[in-house]
This record gives sequence, structure tokens and C-alpha cells, in this order.
Amino acid sequence: MLAALAGCLLLVVAALYFAEPAHSLPSFFPGHVGPGDAEANHHHVKHGIAALAVALAAFAYAWFQSGPSARHEVV
Repeated sequence: MLAALAGCLLLVVAALYFAEPAHSLPSFFPGHVGPGDAEANHHHVKHGIAALAVALAAFAYAWFQSGPSARHEVV
């Protein structure tokens, strides 16, 4: 359940990186710059792709952890 929650949070982070320019990102996000900086209107697409990839990995982990446990049959 924690991995699925982390995946959802990372999807939101990826959407922020795709939609907002660097000066509009929250100050604790990597890539945030001030409004007067030369890269203020730059979108961090690579950061968004990385967040999306980690979100998909978290969803895959949650998927495999929620599956049925292996059964050992005695023949």
C-alpha cells in the first residue's frame, strides 16, 4: 500500500515538472530557480520523466507484492 501511495505522489510530482516552469516549482523541488534567473521559464522535462519512471516502478513493486503467495504442492 505504501508503494502505491508513493507512486501516486510521484505522478503528481511528474505532472508538476511537466506543467510548471522552473520559477513556479515549489522551492524544495530540485530545479527550482528564482523568477529573475535566466532559466526561469525552463520546463524540467527530464526531471518529470525520471519521476514518472520511478512512479511506474513503485506501481510495479506494489503489483507484485499484492499478488498471491507461492504455494508448494506435495506430490
